[in-house]
Amino acid sequence: MEWFWYIVIYSFLGYLLERMFAKATGAAQQVRKCFLFLPLCPVYGLGMAAFLALADPVGSPWWLLALQGGAVSTAVEFMAHLFYDKALHVRFWDYSGTPGNLGGRICLPFSLVWSGLAAWAAVYLHPVAAALVEPIPPGATYAMLLVLAADAVISGDILLRHRDTELLSIRAVARRLRGEES
Repeated sequence: MEWFWYIVIYSFLGYLLERMFAKATGAAQQVRKCFLFLPLCPVYGLGMAAFLALADPVGSPWWLLALQGGAVSTAVEFMAHLFYDKALHVRFWDYSGTPGNLGGRICLPFSLVWSGLAAWAAVYLHPVAAALVEPIPPGATYAMLLVLAADAVISGDILLRHRDTELLSIRAVARRLRGEES
């Protein structure tokens, strides 16, 4: 059950990172998440969980963690983009204008960023996350799993129906239901 919480924690931290990045760069798309209600970017949670499952942060040299973290995170990012594109017909990100990109799905500059972030998180952040997750009772896990599943189903339905990632906010859905332009 701790792996579920690791995915949730790192998805939330990824959401915060995306918000900071959007603010810092003045990005047109300020809402960068994949759920309607929950502030989560699952690609971060899945990427970090996959990295932690494959790597051994204890005693590993920094360069090896960075190499593994970048490779695993980039692979997860590619697969998530492919899923969003093919299954839900949406794109949450597009690196087409970035040098070293592969179909707009991944790019070298962000792969390098994921390398450093993953290594740093494995060494410094994950011990804190593990300590936070340990005392969570099973009932809380099941409740969060139900909330997450419900949000995923509703969000997936909105994306499939409208193919518009900008609708993943309560205000946008309300405007759409009232017949107003987004």
